[in-house]
Amino acid sequence: MFRHDRNDTNGAGEGERPPLGIRLLHALRKDPDWETLTAAELASHSAAANRLFGSRAVRVITGFPKRGTTIDWEEVALGDRVIPVRVYRPSGERGGTLPLVVHVHGGGFAGTAAQCDWGNSHLAARLPAVVVSVEHRLLAPGIPLSAAADDGWDVLRHIVNHAGEWGIDPTRVAVAGESTGALITALSAIRAKASGLTLRAQVLVNPASDLAGSFDDYASISRYADSPTLSLPKLNLFRRLAVPPGSDPRAVSPMCADDLGGLAPALVVVPTLDPLADQGRRYAERLRESGTLAQLSEYPGATHAFITMPGLVPQARAARAEITSFLRDHVAGSQIRQANLQV
Repeated sequence: MFRHDRNDTNGAGEGERPPLGIRLLHALRKDPDWETLTAAELASHSAAANRLFGSRAVRVITGFPKRGTTIDWEEVALGDRVIPVRVYRPSGERGGTLPLVVHVHGGGFAGTAAQCDWGNSHLAARLPAVVVSVEHRLLAPGIPLSAAADDGWDVLRHIVNHAGEWGIDPTRVAVAGESTGALITALSAIRAKASGLTLRAQVLVNPASDLAGSFDDYASISRYADSPTLSLPKLNLFRRLAVPPGSDPRAVSPMCADDLGGLAPALVVVPTLDPLADQGRRYAERLRESGTLAQLSEYPGATHAFITMPGLVPQARAARAEITSFLRDHVAGSQIRQANLQV
């Protein structure tokens, strides 16, 4: 793992290969034809993928939850809809309030909070904190990215407004997400500033950040167009679903925000073998240029979605440890340090 502040990243990742486990999985698994997928086929694919992601059998890939953490499905009832959330709590905590981390899973048109049990359960136990992962609406014909972004934001706002019911401290709140979830998380951070909701931190793992520009603007997209975990045809389908004709791609592109200053400090985690690597790098640069604290951390040899596959990608553990440390410093830091002084 390394950090850098270079503007020229065109050489990053040259000569690297995905981990052996990722290559073997890709060789055994046959992706659908993303270019010709019908609405019915997409729904079937998403349902099957989520059954797999949520099964115990796949934990050899997605990782085993941390012992001593309770994991439950709950519901957030909003005025016009009910959103399932997966809630992680440290089981040994008694009394008092905990920091809140609102998490958004990746996947776009296929994905579930359950695929993130490994990372979120460790976060809950080690910060400690209440981690709430949003089971947002998946992209599909008639369900654009703006709907999923509203789910992420509305859950965050609801829990903060009902802090007592959730046992959380509304002054110690962070947001985190991967891929599409990182994009939603970045949008939530921007909305939080506009609404006066104070966030302590944001964590963006292999984020998409720009659906308004051309994919040709980012060299990593063409360099890793055949990536085993995120190919260009899959990205093209994501974009078509996320921003249907007649909608404004800038509204769901954090990169296009007029003002990125004054946002919560950010950790941007970039696996180098990722079509979206340059979007993550450039978004971190934009945050810094706007005056927002932004830490860019790159993981050579890691692929897109690596942090949800610790059984295949060794770098996932180092990334999880870095995220935990970053959130502890920004969200739980003062109380943790005080407790350590008293020991």
